[in-house]
This record gives sequence, C-alpha cells and structure tokens, in this order.
Amino acid sequence: MTSPLSSTSAEVGSSAADDAGVLPGSVGLGEPAGRTGPHRLSGRVVARAVGRRLAAAVAVLLGAATTAFVALQLLPGDPVAIILGPSTMASPQVRAQIRDDLGLDEPVVLQYLHYLGRLLHGDLGWSYQLQQPVSDLIGDQLMPTVQLALAALTVAVVLAVVSAVATAGRHRALRAVASFWELVSVSTPPFWLGILLLTALSFKVRVFPVAGAQGFSALVLPALTLGLPVAGILGQVLREGLETALEQPFITTARARGLSQTAIRARHALRHATVGLVTLSGWLAGTLLGGAVLVEKVFSRPGIGALTLQAVSSRDMPVVMGVVMLSALVFVTISTVVDLLYLLIDPRLRAD
Repeated sequence: MTSPLSSTSAEVGSSAADDAGVLPGSVGLGEPAGRTGPHRLSGRVVARAVGRRLAAAVAVLLGAATTAFVALQLLPGDPVAIILGPSTMASPQVRAQIRDDLGLDEPVVLQYLHYLGRLLHGDLGWSYQLQQPVSDLIGDQLMPTVQLALAALTVAVVLAVVSAVATAGRHRALRAVASFWELVSVSTPPFWLGILLLTALSFKVRVFPVAGAQGFSALVLPALTLGLPVAGILGQVLREGLETALEQPFITTARARGLSQTAIRARHALRHATVGLVTLSGWLAGTLLGGAVLVEKVFSRPGIGALTLQAVSSRDMPVVMGVVMLSALVFVTISTVVDLLYLLIDPRLRAD
C-alpha cells in the first residue's frame, strides 16, 4: 500500500519535473529519447525562431546603415577636403573629379540608395585616408579583436560560474567575499585595471609582455582587463538565479532522491539559473567590441579598436561606418544564437 506521504512526494516530483522540462523519475537534464509533446525541440520551432530573428536582424542592420549614412551627411566639412588633407592644394577640376567619382554630386536620396546597394553586395566603400577598401582594412584587423573578445568572454563566464556555484546558498561570509570582488571588478574602469595589471605583471614581475599580440602570453592581461568587469556582472546575476532556483520544489525532490549538493547545483539549479546568464552574455558580448577599443589602446594591440580610433581621429567616415555595420552584424548574430540557446535551456519555450 502506498502511504499518503509517498503519494504527495510523487505528485511534487511530477510537478517539479514538468517545470524543469524533464519526465518524472528522470534525474538528467536532457530530454528522454523519443519524447513528444509541447516540449519537443522540433524543426518547426527552430525555423520559427530563426525566421523571427532574421526579420529583426534585417531591421537592425537597415537602421544601423541609415544612422551611419545620416551621420556622414551631418559631418561638418567637405568630404573631398578630408580626402585631400588640409595641406593639399588641389584645383577645382581635381576636386570636381573626386566628387564625381565618389558620387557626392548626386542627390542625397540617390546617394543613400547607392550606399544600400553597395552594402547588399558587401561593398563598404573606400577609406578616405588609407585609400584601401574598408572591408580589407576591417578584415586585416578583425582576428586580433575576435581573439581578445572570445578570450575575455571565456574568462568572464568561467569566473562567474565558479564564483556563483561555490557561494550561492552558502555561508553569508563566503557570499560577502564573492560579492566584494564582483563589486570591485565592476566598479574599476577597464583602462585603469589594465594599467594596474601592466604595472604589476609586466613592469615589475615581468611575467607577461608589455605590448603586442604575439603568442598566448600577450593575450592574458588584455583578456583579464576586458573580462573581469563582465565576470562581476554575470556572477551577481547567476548567484541570484541559483539562490532562487535552490528554493524551488524540484530541488527538494532532488534532495529526497539522495543527490549530492554538487549534483543538485550543477545538474538542476544551474540550468534554471542560466537563462539570465545567457541573456547577459549575449548582450555583453556585443559590448566587448566597444571595450576592446580602450584595451587595445592600453596594450598597444592591433585590432578593430585601434583602427576605429585612427578613423575617428582622421575623420575617415567610411571606416567608421564599416565598423558600425560590423558591430550591428555581431549584435544580431549573437542575439540569434542566444534565442536558440533559450530553446535548449528551457523546454517550456518549445511550444509550437
């Protein structure tokens, strides 16, 4: 005969398992093979999510392109004079020829349409100062920035997960220590953090190189400088999510099954807490491009940041517009990936 207590526990376990997106009696995080129903990750659900994100991506890219074009039009001064430089004495005929070659003598509406047409063909234009295709300039400087951004994001996620899992729901003093370092990392300006790391680990101890992008050792300090503030934000959000998840009924059921605290945190609570982590990771990954500008300057690294600073200082607007379009493309790509990760993390979002 089944006791009322065991019956109640079974009901709680079934309800908690439904909330967690797993079948009753299943301890793992993945869905059992052959499962059907509203929580099944079907091709239709994925296609619908991708379709929505692609439509949003087109709108974002169009808005970024329009904003960049308007900024170019509102820029004070003559673009031809910027191209020729302040010390160049060119005849009116030469200036007129340059204006005709660049299409600057056409109405603004036609210039805008031609600009969109070139973007559709992957043509970002020519640099005013360097006289090279903008796509080539960005392509040459893209890989160092990608390496820095991925390394910084890896540092941030690893530190945030370790800190949050080790301290969530633990002793108050342990959580206070973790919250303290997170607050310090978030409050410290990246350029100041980079200078401190350079002073301590490059000038005094001489463990890492001062500048450049040669080898793994040259990537450590820039990645820490860019990743520590991000780790502080992610750690705070993940700890709050873990502490909320640890209070849910399905955690009580997992404890009743005899699972260890490590297994409960890693296999159950962490999954429910990662939705906020994924959301912030996607948003912060886009902001890493902006943070890379200062970090690359501090550590004298090549990359998109150094190229952007040079373009802004010389008013090379085609390069600036190209960087804006690249940032918009990175943003919409990461947003699409994050939306698909939601479907993997939370089965309740898979309803057709």
